[in-house]
Amino acid sequence: MTASPDRHARTMLPIPDRPPHGLTTYDAKDPDTAFPPIEPLLPPEGAPNVLVVLLDDVGFGASSTFGGPCRMPTADRLADGGLRYNRFHTTALCAPTRQALLTGRNHHSVGMGSITETATSAPGYSSLRSNTKGPLAMTLKLNGYSTAQFGKCHEVPVWQSSPMGPFDAWPSGGGGFETFYGFIGGENNQWDPALYDGTTPVEPPASAEEGYHLTEDLTDRAIGWVQQQKALMPAKPFFVYFAPGATHAPHHVPKEWADRYAGQFDDGWDVQRERIFAQQLELGVVPDGAALTPRHREIPSWDEMPDDLKPVLARQMEVYAGFLEHTDHHVGRLVDAIEQLGVLDNTLVYYIIGDNGASAEGTLNGAFNELANFNGMAALETPEFMLSKMDELGSPSSYNHYAVGWAWAMCTPFQWTKQVASHWGGTRNATIVHWPAGISDTGGLRSQFTHVIDVAPTILEAAGLPEPTQVNGVLQSAMEGTSMCYTFAEASAPERHDLQYFEMFGNRGIYHRGWSAVTKHRTPWVMSGGVIPAFDDDVWELYDGNTDYSQARDLVGERPEMLAKLQRLWLIEAAKYDVLPLDDRGAERLNPDIAGRPTLIRGTSQLFFPGMGRLSENSVVSIKNRSFSVTAEIDVPDGGVEGVLIAQGGRFGGWALYAQSGRARFVYNVLGIHQFATEADSPIPGGIHQVRVEFAYDGGGLAKGGDVTLYYDGTKVGVGRVGLTQPMIFSADETTDIGQETGTTVTPDYTPQTSRFTGRIRWVQLDVGTDDHDHLISPDERLRVAMARQ
Repeated sequence: MTASPDRHARTMLPIPDRPPHGLTTYDAKDPDTAFPPIEPLLPPEGAPNVLVVLLDDVGFGASSTFGGPCRMPTADRLADGGLRYNRFHTTALCAPTRQALLTGRNHHSVGMGSITETATSAPGYSSLRSNTKGPLAMTLKLNGYSTAQFGKCHEVPVWQSSPMGPFDAWPSGGGGFETFYGFIGGENNQWDPALYDGTTPVEPPASAEEGYHLTEDLTDRAIGWVQQQKALMPAKPFFVYFAPGATHAPHHVPKEWADRYAGQFDDGWDVQRERIFAQQLELGVVPDGAALTPRHREIPSWDEMPDDLKPVLARQMEVYAGFLEHTDHHVGRLVDAIEQLGVLDNTLVYYIIGDNGASAEGTLNGAFNELANFNGMAALETPEFMLSKMDELGSPSSYNHYAVGWAWAMCTPFQWTKQVASHWGGTRNATIVHWPAGISDTGGLRSQFTHVIDVAPTILEAAGLPEPTQVNGVLQSAMEGTSMCYTFAEASAPERHDLQYFEMFGNRGIYHRGWSAVTKHRTPWVMSGGVIPAFDDDVWELYDGNTDYSQARDLVGERPEMLAKLQRLWLIEAAKYDVLPLDDRGAERLNPDIAGRPTLIRGTSQLFFPGMGRLSENSVVSIKNRSFSVTAEIDVPDGGVEGVLIAQGGRFGGWALYAQSGRARFVYNVLGIHQFATEADSPIPGGIHQVRVEFAYDGGGLAKGGDVTLYYDGTKVGVGRVGLTQPMIFSADETTDIGQETGTTVTPDYTPQTSRFTGRIRWVQLDVGTDDHDHLISPDERLRVAMARQ
């Protein structure tokens, strides 16, 4: 029986309404009155449900499915019933991979040449997706799919990430997802995340002490959504994008999951890498004749590591392995729920195990708080400190990451890691496609070159949908990926995606018909200092992938003409897709004025009101490496006050002005390692008063300390000292809150539940660069500040 022809013109979205023609009667009771029934919009008959699972920061060699030490029974099961892809590629970094996946275009084409936090005004790096490149979810929704996203969204420009939006780049705004539950940004605390339901900030339904974990919560919500969707709209297929924050740092997991791997990594990363490679060969996911690439001199051997640090290093990997298995377990719960609904056979499942290679951003020794390295302060975490914290790794008191050596091992058999887009260690990710209704070669292996931009056109072809030429009135550019459907039936089908450029932070490469030319430009874990060569001084390598699967044999000396051909081809592709100009700047791009991107807050003052909260660092004027003051006008009831006036950051770095036992108190928390507190020598009097803290920065460079002075109504009531400060970032997930503190708290003096201010806050003003030590802020001045920011 053939399917009935599709009556919709689907290249223009929304599909234009076509009113029926024919007889219109005067009286609805006339027997000639007839209209066609109203039918819900559906995709073509037989269109599958779609589940895309995208894990975070997992190297090719990590999962058991591809020979790794981390047990992933769900991935194993889906691979046995579907296809393994051993030449599937990403962009080497999270936000670029995600935007490429969601649009079917190269990451520079959609403005995501880097992460949103380092966006510039250059078109390929702006973090702005052109409206000529509509997202896949929008196309599916406008063709009759139910759409939902759960987990990480790192595609929102930082100046659009406040509670006021605009929400065009948010999943449930312009992203095409009818439902979104997750977080905005690159990472989150798995025990205490900053969550959104749609565009509304929400708190986790439980605490870590009550057993909460983000991955479990996301899975619960995804299962509930799928069940409800099939209960209410059984004829309508769904598109679920499930992108947990796992296994991005911090590596947070219940202790019992990490303990499953006790002792399994005591022999170190060199031995582990050899063990993984042997298993990959045995499974056949790496072809016979492939070579295990050697360790680069920048990566220390296990034998070179201090003996007293090795127990900590081994525990880091135990925690990571437990985290990955824990994540796979919850993915399995979602797959089981779909199977129990009886729709798994016609659900196209992509299980992409990593949005880039394993992360080497945790320093050579690993980290108890990864933000130490991002601030150039990794030296604070001495071996003695790390050893003292070993039992806390993975717990709510940690913000941990593993050592570079483990990241390298998890990318076996390739060179390098995340960020290094030149080499397969940064871009080749283990991937599984499972679709019983569309794939008969169960347990098969596919080795055609494929890329994350191929996912969107594959889904459209599987659903019988054309690429739209117009979305919401805007003409669309063509997708840049190639459908993978041709690989489903035939393992030996000639590859169709035979040309692909790569670039990230100046690390760059080109693939063309088996050959790859690559050059590594900078090292991921060197975030400050170091010598970065000029682009023209980069050393290129050449590999023949037809005989050299792992990029182990450099043929530059033998085939210089091939290298020259591929270098020219890279330049052509770079010009075509907005890769130029190359930009290898690091910390400079964190400064929006230098980078050329907009800022939500301009000037040197910012006014807050009670109830404001969930403000990211990009939504608040920066106080780093400069003097600043905070003034709060409050109404104090008889009996005194308690609670937070304003807090920025949390347990792993930040500051707060609050009242304790009726007295004003200021705390500056450096990475959860050092806390500097200044307390007033008397309680805040009853009535309306201004409480002010001033921080006089020492100057002379970054991360210096300064003197603290507290005032009531311009009268000095306390002095103190901050020994050092965080120069770059307080947190990737904690926020600024007024009148209480959400998430983890800057100081253990209070909890989120006890942090609510018991008096009345009229306003709070933050000023930077001020040296006026005693004036009161007038209502006229507050108005001037507010108007100046318009």
